[in-house]
Formats: sequence, C-alpha cells, structure tokens
Amino acid sequence: MEWPVSLILLVALDILSHQKVDSMKCNGGSKCFMEKLSGSRICSSDLDVIYPALGNTACTMISRCRQLSKEWGTPNVIFHQAKKDRMYVLIVVDPDAPSRQNPKYRFWRHWLVTNIPGRDLRAGVVQGKVLSVYRPPTPPSGTGYHRYQFFLYEQPDNTVLSLTKKEAKSFGSWDLDSFMARFNLGSSVASTQLMIQNSED
Repeated sequence: MEWPVSLILLVALDILSHQKVDSMKCNGGSKCFMEKLSGSRICSSDLDVIYPALGNTACTMISRCRQLSKEWGTPNVIFHQAKKDRMYVLIVVDPDAPSRQNPKYRFWRHWLVTNIPGRDLRAGVVQGKVLSVYRPPTPPSGTGYHRYQFFLYEQPDNTVLSLTKKEAKSFGSWDLDSFMARFNLGSSVASTQLMIQNSED
C-alpha cells in the first residue's frame, strides 16, 4: 500500500534528542521516569495527554515505570485551540504492534471517539460517540518501546463516522489511511505521542 507523505512523516520515529529526565511517583509509590522528546514532527505543543497517575505525558518517553499502564486510567486529552462550536475526532493508535521491528499489526487501534465538542476538549473531557473503547498502552514484554500516537481531527459537517464490520471485529492491522479518506478527515489539527515499553523489560 502506498502511504501519503504526511502519514509516513507522522509514523516515523523522528526523535532527534531527549531532554532532562524527570522522575515521579506513580500511584502505589513506584517511580516512573519521564523524558521529554524533542524534534518529533508528530508532537503539537497545544495537545496535552494527562494521566491521573503521571501528569502530562504528551511527547514523552516513559521508562522504568513499575506501575502497569492499565492502572493509569483513561487520560484527559486537552486541545487548547479547539473551536467551541466544532466537533472533533480522536484517534489513538500503536504503529509498532507487535514490535517496531515487525509491525505486522500496524495500526493497532487503542481509542476512537467521534462527535467530541470543542468546548469539552478545551476542558480535557473526551465525550462523544465511542467507536472503540479506550485500551491502555500494554506493550508485550521483549518488544521494546512502542509509540502510542494521538491524532485529533476536525470532524466534517454532517458526517457520521463509523467502522465497517470488518474493522469492528479487530483492533490490529487497521487501515488508518482508508478510514481517513472515507470520511475526508484531511490533516490532523493536533497530534502527539508517548513511548513506553513493558514494565518488566
């Protein structure tokens, strides 16, 4: 399949350097180490992904986090530039499933919500029509770091988004490009990613 240049750029790792490592205590007292990523084209400064146990994880690499990601809870996603009178679509995928060396299940769908009011996004509330319930980052042991990518699109007027029966049956190997084209989503208005590996690695 031939991918558009914009999508190729978004899935490329494209990380030039790391900044200072911050450590913080997760729920339960275990420590997590978070490193800000710089030079990544996917990271928008106006999109925040806030997990209750970790804080803002937008554009970060999380390491040595003994707290399992499934315990973090659903994140609050804040888009500071959201238009109050517009609807948005949130897509979260893992392009590294089952591993970056062998991403045969790219893109693994972790969250898909449509009809999100812009005023809610400004407050960090993701409420809308849920097409795929939230699935936390759960990279398998021994597969290295996975990227969990958050894409936000302005939803076209009078458009009802849906998954085909085939898409709804499986989360892996999702044809993201086809979905975007089917509903004329165009380019994302904001995006970011976090990177994490299995806590046992």
